[in-house]
Amino acid sequence: MKINKRKGILFWVTGLSGSGKTSVAKNIKKKIERKYGPTIVVSGDDLRKIFNFKSYSLKERILLSKKFNKFCKYITDQKINLIFAVIGMFDRMRSWNRKNIENYLEIYIKADIKKIIKLKKKKIYLKKGKVGPIMGINIKPEFPKNPHIKIQNNFNQSISKISDNIFKQILKKLN
Repeated sequence: MKINKRKGILFWVTGLSGSGKTSVAKNIKKKIERKYGPTIVVSGDDLRKIFNFKSYSLKERILLSKKFNKFCKYITDQKINLIFAVIGMFDRMRSWNRKNIENYLEIYIKADIKKIIKLKKKKIYLKKGKVGPIMGINIKPEFPKNPHIKIQNNFNQSISKISDNIFKQILKKLN
C-alpha cells in the first residue's frame, strides 16, 4: 500500500463491542506515532459522548456512521493519523472509506460474541434491553470481507501481544 505523505492514515479498528478494539487502539498509538507522525485515538463511544448521541437503532447507527466517516476524512485530510476504534459493521461505511480516504487501513478484530458475553467483556450484554439494539444480538453485523489486517481475539493473549502482532502487520502493509 502506497501512502500519500500529505495526508494522515486512518487505522480503522473494527469489531464487535468487547472485542478489544479500543484497548488495541490505545496500545498501538505510541508506535504508530513514532513511525508515521502525529496520531490521535478516538472511539465510537468517544464521539457518542462528545455529541450526545444516545440512540442505538439501526437507522440511527447508519446515520451516525456517515458522520463518523466524514469525521475521519476531516482529520486525515489535515495530515493527522487517526486510530478509530468503532464497531463499524456496515459494508457501506468501509466501502466509503476505501473510496474517499486515501490512506485507509482496515483492521478487524474478530471475537466470538458468546465468548465476549461469557467473559463479561462488555456490560451492555448484561443489561438486556436497557441500552437499545445491540450489534451482534438484535442487529445483524456485516463483518468485513477483505480487511487489510484480521486478528482473531480468543482472549487467551494479552492486549499487548495482540497489539504487537497488529503493529507488525501494519509495518508490512505500509512499507
